[in-house]
Amino acid sequence: MKKKLIYIADDQVNICNIIATFLEKEGYQVRSFYDGRSVYEAFMTQPADLLILDIMMPDMDGYAICSLVRSQSSVPIIFVSAKDTEFDKITGLTLGSDDYLTKPFSPTELVARVKSIFRRIELDKQENISPKIVFSDLVLCPNTRQATINQKDIGLTQMEFDVLYYLALNRHKAVSRNELLDKVWGFSNEVNTRATDDMIKRIRRKLAEANSNVLINTVWGYGFIIKDRAESHDKNN
Repeated sequence: MKKKLIYIADDQVNICNIIATFLEKEGYQVRSFYDGRSVYEAFMTQPADLLILDIMMPDMDGYAICSLVRSQSSVPIIFVSAKDTEFDKITGLTLGSDDYLTKPFSPTELVARVKSIFRRIELDKQENISPKIVFSDLVLCPNTRQATINQKDIGLTQMEFDVLYYLALNRHKAVSRNELLDKVWGFSNEVNTRATDDMIKRIRRKLAEANSNVLINTVWGYGFIIKDRAESHDKNN
């Protein structure tokens, strides 16, 4: 099987070297770049299977690269950045990245996320026909990767779609954080990450902006459950 090609772009050489070392141990082919323009030009010449991008880089920042690449490719993109505010994360994911890690980060967790993305892509290829889910005013179409409210796409990233689809598929029960990590991200339960909580916040915001009747309620100390607003209101009365 041909090795997956991953491009890393970060102006800190030591970070590129650390990431490359861990990925190469897992059998990936890796190329490192130290400015934004170089990785973008390389991608245009020879597209990679996945991009790992810093945001603050010389010549062209990670946001610009993500926007340019997204206009012509659905290649998975992971941001690894020292910019750690919620605004930074939302900006990166809104531009179309698949994941966002803040520095300092665990190289092991980054490798787990890379594996999870590739695993999900393979599963999507194998499961060409998945059931469309209609829940309240939300319609989820896995074959087109679209989530719509009143026939309007709410602009979910691929990972956000997978999380919402899994919650809707299991709408009659609460889903634990560990279950989401295992089934959607493909992480082992011992991985320490707030990935689920950050992702749920972004999905809630997009549902609210679309004036959806769908709610994602927190089950304290456990996880999340998807509800129809009317259903939640009736139970509270």
